[in-house]
Amino acid sequence: MDGKIFNSKGVQVGVVTGGAIYGLKGHKLYELKGANIYKLSGELMGHLNASHGSQMRLDRSTDRLFLEK
Repeated sequence: MDGKIFNSKGVQVGVVTGGAIYGLKGHKLYELKGANIYKLSGELMGHLNASHGSQMRLDRSTDRLFLEK
């Protein structure tokens, strides 16, 4: 599943490519296994909601995983 990740406010905060989540600057931030988001160390951090096709939304509680600009 590839696509863009949006926070609960509708702002793009990341990109999914294969099984990895990248920040907008291109740095690998997390692993994605199904709908589960894991730190690179393997710790479960949250869940991703697949909304519409390639657009995925974060729950308000999962917004904390991505720093706002």
